[in-house]
Amino acid sequence: MTVGNGRRNGQKAEVESPVALTRRARKIHRLLAERYPDAHCELDFTSPLELLVATVLSAQTTDKRVNLTTPELFAKYPSAAAYAGADRAEMEEILRPLGFFRAKTDSLLKLGARLVEEHDGEVPKKLEQLVKLPGVGRKTANVVLGNAFGVPGITVDTHFGRLARRFGWTASEDPVKVETEIAALFPKKDWTMLSHRLIFHGRRTCHAAKAACGACPVSALCPSFGIGETDPVKAAKLLRDSAFTAVSA
Repeated sequence: MTVGNGRRNGQKAEVESPVALTRRARKIHRLLAERYPDAHCELDFTSPLELLVATVLSAQTTDKRVNLTTPELFAKYPSAAAYAGADRAEMEEILRPLGFFRAKTDSLLKLGARLVEEHDGEVPKKLEQLVKLPGVGRKTANVVLGNAFGVPGITVDTHFGRLARRFGWTASEDPVKVETEIAALFPKKDWTMLSHRLIFHGRRTCHAAKAACGACPVSALCPSFGIGETDPVKAAKLLRDSAFTAVSA
């Protein structure tokens, strides 16, 4: 794969060799690891089922909102069978603060039923089985695999995709293609933490609307430097300490 490394300070875009791209990508990852040594999944969970449910619920809302809602949900529905047999109205009331609560209730009812019918109430540990569950796509499946089962996976949410394109690692908007192209740049063992670090960086520094370029640890390696605030003092004011203002996708 050869990806153009974009423009920087008005210079003409150049084309990187696969080797140069890989080296630059891995250096960016090392710098992000230094910047975010505590990067992790920001959804609260204590079991694979809880993480699966929380990730399904995180679409179009914030992690903070999900984390405020799930304690009551998890207490009331401790198993897949409990979700399968839940009263729709009661569950809708719990999920109402999340938005799209009727659709999310429908997903959880169907998810619980499918887990009971096909997996003895347990969350499967294989990607091909997870993506067949109601409301579960590759993003959700990789979150569960990486964080509940320790199986490396790349989570292409809106933050990850945005940064991968800004870094010049891919030019694709298609999440599956992004996942495939980025996977080729990094050792499999790094995939889960790479996902966490890019998502942390996207939520805290490299914002969609106005990136804090002047306060970015990878600015010297980023072909998109200058799309946001470049003044270090002004950029520092754009930094966020929490992911909870960012909408999950």
